[in-house]
This record gives sequence, structure tokens and C-alpha cells, in this order.
Amino acid sequence: MNQIIYLVPALGILGLVVMAVKSAWVSKQDAGDKNMQELAGYIADGAMAFLKAEWKVLSIFVVIAAALLAYSGTIHEVNGIQIHSSWIISLSFIIGAVFSATAGYIGMKVATKANVRTTQAARTSLKQALKVSFTGGTVMGLGVAGLVVLGLGGLFIVFLKVFNVVEVDSDQMKTAIEVLTGFSLGAESIALFARVGGGIYTKAADVGADLVGKVEAGIPEDDVRNPATIADNVGDNVGDVAGMGADLFGSYVATILATMVLGQEIVVEDNYGGMSPILLPMIICGLGIVFSIVGTWFVTIKDDKSNVQNALNMGNWSSMLLTVIASYFVVNMMLPETLNLRGYEFSKLNVFYAIIVGTVVGAIMSIVTEYYTAMGKGPVNSIIQQSSTGHATNIIGGLSVGMKSTVIPILTLAGGIMASYYFAGLYGVAIAAAGMMATTAMQLAIDAFGPIADNAGGIAEMSQLPPEVRERTDNLDAVGNTTAATGKGFAIASAALTSLALFAAFVGIAGIDAIDIYKAPVLAGLFVGGMIPFIFSALCIQAVGKAAMDMVQEVRRQFREIPGIMEYKAKPEYEKCVAISTKASIREMMMPGAIALITPVLVGFIFGPEVLGGLLAGVTVSGVLMGMFQSNAGGAWDNAKKSFEKGVLINGETFYKKSEPHKAAVTGDTVGDPFKDTSGPSMNILIKLMSIVSLVIAPYLSINI
Repeated sequence: MNQIIYLVPALGILGLVVMAVKSAWVSKQDAGDKNMQELAGYIADGAMAFLKAEWKVLSIFVVIAAALLAYSGTIHEVNGIQIHSSWIISLSFIIGAVFSATAGYIGMKVATKANVRTTQAARTSLKQALKVSFTGGTVMGLGVAGLVVLGLGGLFIVFLKVFNVVEVDSDQMKTAIEVLTGFSLGAESIALFARVGGGIYTKAADVGADLVGKVEAGIPEDDVRNPATIADNVGDNVGDVAGMGADLFGSYVATILATMVLGQEIVVEDNYGGMSPILLPMIICGLGIVFSIVGTWFVTIKDDKSNVQNALNMGNWSSMLLTVIASYFVVNMMLPETLNLRGYEFSKLNVFYAIIVGTVVGAIMSIVTEYYTAMGKGPVNSIIQQSSTGHATNIIGGLSVGMKSTVIPILTLAGGIMASYYFAGLYGVAIAAAGMMATTAMQLAIDAFGPIADNAGGIAEMSQLPPEVRERTDNLDAVGNTTAATGKGFAIASAALTSLALFAAFVGIAGIDAIDIYKAPVLAGLFVGGMIPFIFSALCIQAVGKAAMDMVQEVRRQFREIPGIMEYKAKPEYEKCVAISTKASIREMMMPGAIALITPVLVGFIFGPEVLGGLLAGVTVSGVLMGMFQSNAGGAWDNAKKSFEKGVLINGETFYKKSEPHKAAVTGDTVGDPFKDTSGPSMNILIKLMSIVSLVIAPYLSINI
């Protein structure tokens, strides 16, 4: 075994060490006065109560799924000893699930500490508030990336020893990589439930707080008198922090794994025992952790007038650029001059070009998503203008912006797939996705900082702090809305490239040559696959609607039955609203999750691998479009509403909060909430999870050909 393989888990450990240092720094910051700490305590307790409730359900699922995996596997003989790879896949699945859940827990824990400390820092300056909130996000980013690289790298080393791998081009190596699919399946399964469950939780609370608090009672959603305000702030953590963390954890694992599966098919002579195409994605992603750490040094501003978005962009672009430069030297050092995958020959320099393509695709996705969702840009301004003529025209404007926002990203994605394939075949597509995901630590840090800032604003409002404190947190929150949208665009783009690579790996393992859509069953599978993202989205949105109705009734009841709430003489029953969101999210996340897990198994074993391939193609195309449309429409609606806080000019007249156009914008934002935080971002997990499930069952389908 070549010694360079040990560098992979070492880089993961480095990320976790830096994460621990930054987490300790956040904990040492001033948490404000007693009232602020009490409010933050409610949020932290609610977040942890949700996690415990979710983990109880998911632990049952993990045990059952692991048992099924263990029962259904195959036996391999190594040095005269029979080894049940099914049991190892099952163990790998459990480790992946635990690591994914741990990543969400780390993010949740630090976010519920950083929120109140950001509020306190905002009493001093915007610069300090950004430092605290972004450092909290960095803990999340490094925790996810570090656990992925440590988990995959460490397990791969163990499996190489277990299966006594001597030659790369051997059944033992195939099995060693095959059992890693269990790790990815565990990660993606937890990600789906965390993302859907967290999304339902946060949006049920948000919609309830908006409809009764803002629209009916005429008070801010974060007003301490609003019974749903604690649940709303808890939701920011369970959906946008823990959910997003588990989401990108799964994406990261699936991307690296897909590249490793395809890399195993490349037979090369190198200085690494022929393992260079397999090790390359892990090394690049490990280095991405290092350069993400470097990138965080650039995220700083001078004063309250500085542009926060520019500071975040500086950190993001610098980490991406450094990773690309390092990739050039790594590719040159590790790979031989020429490589061949399934008859497609390419040079090592072409592999580097494919990495550049992936980075450029990710960058363009971020830029385009920012354009369609950022305050002050044309699309958001168009929604603001249409708010002047009522609620219906606001909705129409948001829907059209979301639909138009798919055009450039899809063309970019299509161009990226063609270019990366041209340079290095299917391996090029996979390594392009790995290049895009290499700086996940930085992407997630930028993403997680948003909900921390949002919580900080909520605590400032509830604590009735001076207006300048809320102005600073709102500045961070508005940028956070945009970074959240760009993060979702980035995630869906990586999911598309990863799914194509997983699709190629599935075709190879299942033993089929092509997916022929002239065959009626395959075409039928394509149509059914295209439908799945629609029913999945419908179930997610319906779940938010149901839970929101319960929340609205509860908030109305408290305003009606508890005298003195509006006069600050009585404290609302926050815990009842928290309980409604928790129960609804746990209950409603089951059906969407079942669709993603069971459908590929049924189609694969009943109709065969080729029809399953058609199903995956339909899910991928439809899911990518639905994900982009919903996430961008929701982000644009949100920032259109937020624009009224500083005043907007419509037909020569300036409108502010509580005006009629603002009320229309609140309605649009409410409709967009489940789009951007529940169903939209779940699409990338849906398409990857179905691909991973198909990859896991592929060896058993190949027998039936």
C-alpha cells in the first residue's frame, strides 16, 4: 500500500483540529445579558429537542436498513477465508449515517452558541458581528469536510487491508470500493431525512410566525410577543444548518466515491501502485480543506460601510483558485502521461482541464444564482415592482424569475458535462464534480453563516436592542439569504455532475452497455423518473402547509386566550409551537424519504437495470430543473420582501414595511419559503440518493441480465 494514502485521513484530521480551535474561540465570546442568554437558551433547547426526536426515528431506520444490507449481500474468498462483504457494507452504512448525523450536530451546536454572540458583537460593530457569525459557519464547514475526508480515507485504508488488495485491477479492489457505497448510502439517507425534516420544521414555524404575527397582529416575526418566534429561530438551525450540513456531507461523499469507482477501471502504471486515479479525488478534496482554511483569512471588513458580500466572495474565490493551482501540481505528480477509461484515451493534463471545468461551472452557478436572488439586482427589483399591484402579481413575478433562472445554469451545466467528457471521458465528468466540491468547507461556512446571522437578528428584536444592532444583523442576514441561494445552486450543480458519474458507475457494475430509450419499458421508466421530483416536492410543500395550519391555529389561540401578550405582560407558550413543528416534521418526512429509497429497488428488481437507468435519467433532469427553479424563486421572493425594510421606490413613490406592496411581498415570501428551504434543496439529495441506492443493488441486478 502506497504511503500517500495516509495523507488523506491526516488532512481530514487537520480540518477537525482547526474546527475545534475555532469552536473554542466562538464559545469564549461574550454571550450578552441575561435576557439574551435566556432567549438563546430557548432556541438551543428547541434545536436539540428536534435532533433527539429525529435521531430516535432515524436510529430505527438505520438498524432496519443495515440489517437488510447485511442479509442481502455476497461472499468473497480472500486467502482461503470467506468474507461476507454484505456485513461490511452494512457496517459502512452505519458509519456513514453516524458521521452524517455528527456533522449536523456539530453545526447545530456551534450555531446555537454563535447566534447570541453575534448579536452581542453587533452592539460593537458590523466587523465583529461578521467575524463571530462567519467563524461559527466555518466550524460547520470544517466539521463536514473533515469528517468526510477522514471517514472515506480511513475506511478505504481499512478495506484495502480487510480484502488484502494487492493489485488495483482485481476483484478485491472492486469489492473494497464497492463496500464504500454503504458509507455513501448511510450519509445520503440521513441527509435526505435531515433536509426534508428540517425544512418542514423551519418553514412551518416561519409561515405561522409570518401569517399571524406580521400580517394579522402587525408585529415583527421576531417580536418576543409572537408565540412562533422561538420555533422560527429553531427552524433556522435545524433546516439551514443541520439539514444543509448533512446535505453537503452526502454530496461530498457521493462525488468522491463516484470518481473512485470510475478511477478503479483505469489501469495505469504509476508510482502509487496503480492507485493514482482512485486516490486523486481524495487528495484534491483533502487539499481543498487546507485552502478553505486559508480562504477564511480573507473574510473580513473594515467598518459598517464595507460590503459583506465582497468579503465572502474574496474568501470563496481565493480558496477555489488556490485549490485549482494545487490540483495542477498534484495531477502532474500522481498521474501517468496517458490514461484510458472504457476505450476513451486522455492525458493527465486533460484531467486537470476537467477540474478547471468543474470549478468554472461552480463559479458560474454561484454568480448566476446571486444575480437572480440578490437585493438590488434586476430580477428581485422586478418582483418588488409587481408587488405594487397586489399579491397575485407578486406571485406571478416570483414564479417567472424562478423559471428563467434555470436557463443559464442548465446551459452551463450542459457545457460543463460536454467539456469535461471531451477532456477526460466519464472520469473527467466525475473529477470535475470533485474539483467543484473540493472547497466544500468554504462553501458551507459561507452558507451556515446566514442562519446564524438570521438568529442573531431575531435575538436582537426579541431583546429590544437599539435599532443599529438590528441594522447590522439585517445587513448580514440579507447577504446570508443570497449566499444560501448560491449554496443551493452550487449543491444542485454538483449533484447533477455527481449523478452522471454515479450513473456511469452503475452502468458498468450492472453490466449493461447502454440505456436504449427506443425500448418502451425504458421510455416508460424515463417518464416515471421525471415525475418523481414533482410528487416528492408536492409532499414536502403539502407537509409544510399542514404543519403551518396547525401553527397558525396555535398562535391565534395564544393571542386570543392569553391576556397581556400584546402589552408584554404575559409570556407566550413558546414550547407548544416548538412541539408542533417537531411532531409535524418527524411525521411528514417519512413518505418523501420512502419514495427515494424504495423506488429504485422496486424498479430495478422488477424491470431490470436498463429500465432503472431510464428512471435515473428522468429523475436527474427533472430534479435539477425543479431544484433550481424552486430555490431561486424562493430566494428572490425573500429578498424582495427584505428590500422594503430600507424602503423601495415604485413609480416615483417610496414604500416601507407595513405598506400594501410590502404585504404582497410577505405573501410571496411565505409561498417561497417551502420552495427554497424544503422541497428545492431536497432535490439534489433525491437524485443522488436514488443513484446511490441503484449503485448498491447493481451487482445483484447484473446477475439477471
